[in-house]
Amino acid sequence: MTLGFVMLCHTALDRAAQIARYWATRDCPVVIHVDKRSPNAAAEKLRADLADLENIRFSPRHACEWGTWGIVAATQAAGSVMLTDFPEVRHVYLASGSCLPLRPVDELRDYLNDRPRTDFIESVTTADVGWTIGGLNFERFTLRFPFSWRKHRLLFDTYVELQRLLRVHRKMPAGIVPHLGSQWWCLTRQTLSAILEGPEREEYDRYFRKVWIPDESYFQTLVRQVSSNVESRSLTLSKFDFQGKPHIFYDDHLQLLKRSDCFIARKIWPQAERLYDTFLSPDAASEPRAEPNPGKIDRLFAKAVERRTTGRAGLYMQSRFPNREWEQGRTAAPYSIFEGFAEVFENFDTWLSKVAGTRVHGHIFAPDRVEYAGGATIYNGCLSDSAALRDYNPRSFLTNLIWNTRGERQCFQFGPKDNQKIAEFVAADPNAQISVISGAFAIPLFQSNRNFSDIRSEAARLQRVESEFLGILRASNVKARVRIWTLAEFIESPMEPLQTLVDEISPRAMRRLTEVPRMVDLAGFGQFLQNLRNQGMQPVLMGDFPAGPDLPSASGRRARPYLVK
Repeated sequence: MTLGFVMLCHTALDRAAQIARYWATRDCPVVIHVDKRSPNAAAEKLRADLADLENIRFSPRHACEWGTWGIVAATQAAGSVMLTDFPEVRHVYLASGSCLPLRPVDELRDYLNDRPRTDFIESVTTADVGWTIGGLNFERFTLRFPFSWRKHRLLFDTYVELQRLLRVHRKMPAGIVPHLGSQWWCLTRQTLSAILEGPEREEYDRYFRKVWIPDESYFQTLVRQVSSNVESRSLTLSKFDFQGKPHIFYDDHLQLLKRSDCFIARKIWPQAERLYDTFLSPDAASEPRAEPNPGKIDRLFAKAVERRTTGRAGLYMQSRFPNREWEQGRTAAPYSIFEGFAEVFENFDTWLSKVAGTRVHGHIFAPDRVEYAGGATIYNGCLSDSAALRDYNPRSFLTNLIWNTRGERQCFQFGPKDNQKIAEFVAADPNAQISVISGAFAIPLFQSNRNFSDIRSEAARLQRVESEFLGILRASNVKARVRIWTLAEFIESPMEPLQTLVDEISPRAMRRLTEVPRMVDLAGFGQFLQNLRNQGMQPVLMGDFPAGPDLPSASGRRARPYLVK
């Protein structure tokens, strides 16, 4: 017997029993520690299930809570039993109840026999650690951590800040150089004995009891004191995400695990029947294997993390909702927003749909209902025309609309009467093309027969709303393609801006416009604006309209858009 396993178990004890039996029946003694917080009945059943194996032992139980000393105490207890009861063991492998051997035990035993004096344990100085956060890579050794980070987070954080304020600095034991690394190691008997039976153990234990996450530093630090041949890596395939949570392997990770050539992997989903059946079968020895290399699959894990955090452009899922702005793209495809065009031109949506070959909606953020193209009440993805459902989350409504219509460009009207909560979102969306004829909101008021005092009040309100929207579009952080004309500029020369917009919507068509849609009758509009001024309202967004009956002349200077980006 040259190899023994120490197993730390707390859940899925039936799977732990399966793995322990696998190792024990292949001449590898196993010492099992069951978390004191696990039900006694489950622990006793585990003992009963393995009672027929003479080379399995159980160590005294400790409460193992993440980040606390209990995990180290459990490892010490199980390791001591291994050294005492199995003197033939030359290497001790620390594993968990959720570990799964990926290669036959004989291959691992031969690998270790070729390296009889090598300790496999990740051990990195605090200055070189890149996975810790909050400044607690070195402070975990100089401050005290009597509170649980998970159970008493407020007390934990408060006590840390208090110690920083008081400039608390714990004295380290003489000769100690703090190191960090993975909890899962494989140590020689000589090294483990030196750590557990050394004369300074009491001093070291007293110090590390108040270190944060000591299971990632106790053995990793002390191994440097007693070992002359440390290979700073773990033989266990264990991957963590960007939040420090371990990746869980499922049945569809079978080929991925085989590709790693690693001896053992964790964490395995307890219901991954295919993984357990494949790797614990006798046929697992038939495949040739190379040097263990967890880095071979790092690229795939990096892609998984990227997909989890950024996802696909315009697709929102539950895992990313708590962390807004993680997405790599706000929407899934380009779309166009027109403000003021439906007021200036008759049947603008019909004309644009014809010349650009695109889907043109009305005011999809109108206060009463969503004005889908063709008057539809239900659109792609079962999106209702209900204003209440839309306004519950306008951002999700728009992203769903664009996602469910990928492959067909969507265009819609917008204006100061519409729900403005979407304004900042579309302004920061690179997929958005926003075209605005400022002041066009006054045209329907001009055409109405309402009381003029009501018209003046409504015009003032709409101007304030549109001014705020234009301010958002002119901000420095805008990523949308934005063009702004005043009403006077646009009607002076409408052909050029319309041609530009059509070319951007359908660049492959490259058709020259021969005519623009029919413009509404604006005779007397200048006098209307003057009447607003006479009533105390200052219309500033429409541009320079003469007070007389004549419209701005097209013979003047050519209009140029206010190009934001």
